[in-house]
Amino acid sequence: MTDEVYCKLCETMARRGGRYPGMDIPEFYVLAKELFTPEEAMVAAAMPSKPTAANAMAKEVGKNEEEMKVLLESMANRGLCSSFEADGNRYYVGPPFVPGIFEFQLMRGTSTDRDRRIARLIHAYKQAVDKTRGPLTITFPPNRVIPVGETIRSGSKIHTYNQVSAYIDRYDPIAVSTCFCRHEAKLLDEKDDCGKPNEVCMQFGPGAKYVIERGIGRKVTKEEARNTLRRAAEAGLVHAGLNTQELDFLCNCCACHCMILKAALSQPKPGRVLYSGFQPQIDPDLCTQCETCVDRCPAKAATRKQDIPEIDADRCFGCGVCAVGCPAEAIQMIEKPGTPEPPLNRKGLQEALRSEA
Repeated sequence: MTDEVYCKLCETMARRGGRYPGMDIPEFYVLAKELFTPEEAMVAAAMPSKPTAANAMAKEVGKNEEEMKVLLESMANRGLCSSFEADGNRYYVGPPFVPGIFEFQLMRGTSTDRDRRIARLIHAYKQAVDKTRGPLTITFPPNRVIPVGETIRSGSKIHTYNQVSAYIDRYDPIAVSTCFCRHEAKLLDEKDDCGKPNEVCMQFGPGAKYVIERGIGRKVTKEEARNTLRRAAEAGLVHAGLNTQELDFLCNCCACHCMILKAALSQPKPGRVLYSGFQPQIDPDLCTQCETCVDRCPAKAATRKQDIPEIDADRCFGCGVCAVGCPAEAIQMIEKPGTPEPPLNRKGLQEALRSEA
């Protein structure tokens, strides 16, 4: 019976999709049994994709409603499901492994023995999935970049979904938490530290409420959120999230550790599968040929030339990291013609991904 429960959980996690879906391999079961008790696995396997109240879940699995509330709250506290309140009722949602459960395990930034064990099991599972399915091929961008706003040329047409400031202005609360990718690496090897700031993973609105409520992240003011983004940009991190117009989280990614950038960089033309809709323009009269942009570029899209650096459009993410770091202010981000609009929301993204599969 226990094995059957975890098999059903594997099927559910496979349907939820994401970068690392459920896969029927030994590493899945080792990880799942560490994360979920058999009872929790049964509930997670039966949890619908839409928000569900405790009484509905109790009926689904044949449990007492009060017992179900206690169980779901425990799962939400441990990042095995997310939770929110609406219209005076509490709902629970079963997220995928990525983005979702994996991140929730390590976003607190703690370094306990269990954290290190979880990090090893997550890492082993990701490696096993990658080995089983072979080289990753991205046919439709699952993620997108938001350019550093201060670097965009004055007068450019900027859609709201390309302005981080618009999300900060719109949402309340806002939370920050530890970067899962860099923290996982450090838990695996304390020397594996690129020196980039860690508390820069951001959540907005309902997602922020969840992580604040469960102690996975901390609430910040709008000014603190802007300062967090400024610090991330100055450090050469890339603002990235799901390829949707509606964002509930924003990563600040390094090329050495973060899944979003590493996935794009594994492709022949990274700039075709991860982009912002903007591209750098270098003013030859201002450029001092210091090559700071070459050193800072996370996609290695800028190369040294005799006059001004050359940008490979097939590699460039359009992140603005080069522009924000240019001491001569010789680089501005300009619109990139022909860039498609991102899907409106997660549902639209899933439909786009399925149509391109």
